[in-house]
Amino acid sequence: MKNFDDLQELRAEFDAMTNKAEEYCGDGSCPTDEEGVDLRDYPSYTEALYARIVAPHVSGIYLSRWDIKGIAGVAGDSMSIHPRKRMFELLMKFAVSQERMQLVLDALEEHMQDKVDIYKEIAENFPHSAPIFQEKIDKAESTMRIFPQIMKEYF
Repeated sequence: MKNFDDLQELRAEFDAMTNKAEEYCGDGSCPTDEEGVDLRDYPSYTEALYARIVAPHVSGIYLSRWDIKGIAGVAGDSMSIHPRKRMFELLMKFAVSQERMQLVLDALEEHMQDKVDIYKEIAENFPHSAPIFQEKIDKAESTMRIFPQIMKEYF
């Protein structure tokens, strides 16, 4: 009977946490998945890109420090390991010309597409997980669709 009591306690904690969720986002301050995000609303364009591309809850893809290092390498930059935000800032400093930015976005798109392909394979092999991975796929594809807008606004 101990397991049943533990399960009931866990359910009660979960219900309490779920009920408090509105406290965190009730004022509309939580990020949304809107495609029409204006990247110019941020203090710097690098911060805007960081918020849109590196945040997995927005982009659907988690970019580790090693992923950023790999993306930089494919784009032609050599980078050492730092905190993720610093690495992304260094990547944006590398992308000072239109050609370099295009290389970075191409490498990023290739990396994201590789992740999307993995998500699709998992969703196909494990159909019950498909809704979870479809959400991530949709976010990633939405993020990749803004890459031309990034080029247009950045240069």
